[in-house]
Amino acid sequence: MSAASNLKVKLFADGADLAGIKEMAANPAIRGFTTNPTLMRKAGVADYKAFAMQTLQTVGGRPVSFEVFADEFGEMESQAHEIASWGKNVYVKIPVSNTKGEFAGPIIERLSRSGVQVNVTALMTVDQVSRVTERLASDTPAIISVFAGRIADTGRDPIPIMADAVRVMKSKPRSELIWASPRELLNIVQAEQVGCHIITATNDILKKLSLVGKDLDQYSLETVDMFYKDAKSAGYTIAARKVA
Repeated sequence: MSAASNLKVKLFADGADLAGIKEMAANPAIRGFTTNPTLMRKAGVADYKAFAMQTLQTVGGRPVSFEVFADEFGEMESQAHEIASWGKNVYVKIPVSNTKGEFAGPIIERLSRSGVQVNVTALMTVDQVSRVTERLASDTPAIISVFAGRIADTGRDPIPIMADAVRVMKSKPRSELIWASPRELLNIVQAEQVGCHIITATNDILKKLSLVGKDLDQYSLETVDMFYKDAKSAGYTIAARKVA
């Protein structure tokens, strides 16, 4: 396992807490940022555009994705153009379908052909990746976010799916694949191994990057030491038994 500094996969921070975004923005290893309405709601964001403007001021020109929240495609397209106007480093997150299950391909194609950098999100199958890739303009940067973590939550191995997605997307070399919704640090290494361009992770996962490649014997000793010190600090005692 290579050290974190040798990873080729781009590390993006995923969240909506401005303090956390600021913390990650201070780390040069973080190459971009993503968020979504669910994370924003959990973080207590009340004003969507105000949050976006504060985020853009914080990330220093690095790519950042903001998501539309309309369900009707006409309104979705209007929101996408507004969001895209907020900065040259903005990617507009478009769900692969609306809540009725209608494929967003036509709007993805129109936006991409008009120069909007889209981040097509919530994909989970290779077929979806193929259908979206066909709609992307060859000369406009784009991202496809496959939710590998949610695939794994169903008991399926996401690695073959992600590897196939990398292969499919080679037809549009200006598009990049995100390994989305990772569950553990190992996913960063897995994303690297299958050739994903980007992995987006929450701060708690990204803070573990110093552990990549750590000597396991040393890690074992540190774990034993942690248990010992915590038991001692807690003042735990066990009455000694006489051994015959």
